[in-house]
Amino acid sequence: MRNLNSVHLNGLRALEAVGRLGSLQAAAHELGVSVGAVSQQVIKAEAQLGRLLFERTPKGMLGTEAGAPVLAALNEGFVRLSEAVAMAQRKDECILTISVAPVLAARWLVCRLDRFMERHPEINLRLDATTKLVNLAASDIDVAIRVGKGHWPGVKVEHLLEQVVFPVCSPEMAAKLKEPADILKLPAVIDAHAMFTWDVWMQAAGLSGAPPAVRHSFNDASLCLDAAIAGQGVMLAWQTLAGYSLQEGRLVAPFGIRANTGDGYYFVSAEGGREPKKVRDFKAWIREEMAETAAIFG
Repeated sequence: MRNLNSVHLNGLRALEAVGRLGSLQAAAHELGVSVGAVSQQVIKAEAQLGRLLFERTPKGMLGTEAGAPVLAALNEGFVRLSEAVAMAQRKDECILTISVAPVLAARWLVCRLDRFMERHPEINLRLDATTKLVNLAASDIDVAIRVGKGHWPGVKVEHLLEQVVFPVCSPEMAAKLKEPADILKLPAVIDAHAMFTWDVWMQAAGLSGAPPAVRHSFNDASLCLDAAIAGQGVMLAWQTLAGYSLQEGRLVAPFGIRANTGDGYYFVSAEGGREPKKVRDFKAWIREEMAETAAIFG
């Protein structure tokens, strides 16, 4: 292995990341450095190896005919290194660390955890409630659940559930509604961070005109839901947010019209490596719970 002394490890990391992700920018994001730093590492490593491994094209960094097998071997090697580091850092196979958005944790996951514990009493869950997608390969996060289009670079993505939205309001407000258009006359409680607008639902309901007038706007979906429960207005909610309150009767979803947002729920985990049994068990359980949620709002 003396030939490794002629090439810096950071350069090999840069080559592998660019080859796997296809761009300097994506590699820089994963490695936590600037694009310029990655570019310099690639240039230096190619010089140390004595050959060009990449073609610089408008579509990104593509492996040359000579570089493609080298990049594939580097990827395989770094996967093994990652597994070795994970093995050394592993502290407790009984602890499963999950990264999940705070609103999904509070409004959907936590109230179901007793079912998981009944099935897998040997696993202790640790929730990391955040919307930030950390470098999963370099953290103690075993798996994350995220909402979006599923286009996150450098990670393994598995689809769980399509997101659908629908108006919800208090039973007292719902009692005054005669037809879908009446919903637009109610004051609205708006989630300022939502990735969709009322237009999504209005189109599905065949309605035109102005959306409901805004009464309150919050930067947290849970606060919006609480305001709707309190009778302060109608909210455009989704399955995992409002499902429990609908089942309890604290909210009503008038007329049953649903609209797809184009987003979905996804498992996000580190690429490569073997998936521990605790992760497989959790994923299987979540899929069952998501399927149940989908059936309720299908």
